[in-house]
Amino acid sequence: MSNPRLNDWLTTRQPLVLGLFRIVLGLLFASEGAATIFGVLDRKASPVGDWPFWYAGLIELVCGVLVLLGVATRPAAFLSSGAMAFAYFTEHQPDGLFPLQNGGLAPVLFCWGFLLLVFSGPGALSLSGALGGERGTRPAVHAGS
Repeated sequence: MSNPRLNDWLTTRQPLVLGLFRIVLGLLFASEGAATIFGVLDRKASPVGDWPFWYAGLIELVCGVLVLLGVATRPAAFLSSGAMAFAYFTEHQPDGLFPLQNGGLAPVLFCWGFLLLVFSGPGALSLSGALGGERGTRPAVHAGS
């Protein structure tokens, strides 16, 4: 059973919630990169140029900041999603099929979260949107709802 008023209320807030999702996802991803590159947050720094960890940390830091700010969100999210898919299949999947078996839950969630941003855009509260560049999403069109 569907409540049209509730659906309309939720749909009008979609860009704001998507923007908050983007900010949190970018912050978490950038913190992973900062931990890898600089050795902060109780993690030892990866040696410069160490494949693939140092490069993954660089991608996480740079793309995480871009996504957090809402600048070049779609390209940064695309690169981030691919990097996390690579991380999952090369570092985690050989240890078991499912993320709960192989410790790959974070890369899977990052991969799919960033893929969502590739298709949805930055939502509200983005720096590029404020500067007249990339725009937030338009509310979804629902046939028959």
